[in-house]
Amino acid sequence: MTRPFDHTTRRNIAERCAAFARLPAGESMLALKRAAVAIALTEADDAAGGTAVLLTLRAAGLRAHSSQWALPGGRCDEGETQVTAALRELHEELGLDLREANVLGLLDDYPTRSGYLITPVVVWADASAAIAPNPEEVASVHRIALGDIERADAFDFTTHSRKHAARDPVSSRRPIYPRADGGADLPVPRSARRPRYPRCRAGTAGICLEVGA
Repeated sequence: MTRPFDHTTRRNIAERCAAFARLPAGESMLALKRAAVAIALTEADDAAGGTAVLLTLRAAGLRAHSSQWALPGGRCDEGETQVTAALRELHEELGLDLREANVLGLLDDYPTRSGYLITPVVVWADASAAIAPNPEEVASVHRIALGDIERADAFDFTTHSRKHAARDPVSSRRPIYPRADGGADLPVPRSARRPRYPRCRAGTAGICLEVGA
């Protein structure tokens, strides 16, 4: 199913964000360091003109999590909210100059084993918004169409081998991996680094998106 990149799709997603009941943070999460990632929605590359989510491949020279797939984001600076942190990171990593008016809503916080509590921030990046990846942080940026993510056979966060469940819960279905030309490719060579897909809870717009530490 193709979701057109238009005002109707934006309104529908914004309404689902507004109706989404976020899980409250437990006491054990209060001591974690705050961080945020941007689920940035923009126009897909294909001729159908659908809506896509931006996914990055981190630069190889980074000290932490180099050459890994990631949503744009990072830790919250002192005094920052999760929204302002996500918008700042979008600008630093991808050159996107967006405002709070572009924010559609927040999804559930996710605690990581590295001591962070990550807040996914859903953002609408207008078609006129220019993407200029910062080469010091981003090796490449990819537009993954929502239609690919929403396919029933695309991936599943709950089915995986028991052997790897604790350290790398990759789906036994076909995960979506970005390819070099910016699209989504299935499958990926074994030599490619696989992203980690933590346990996921369904989010807005009927899609399931998670974050990595």
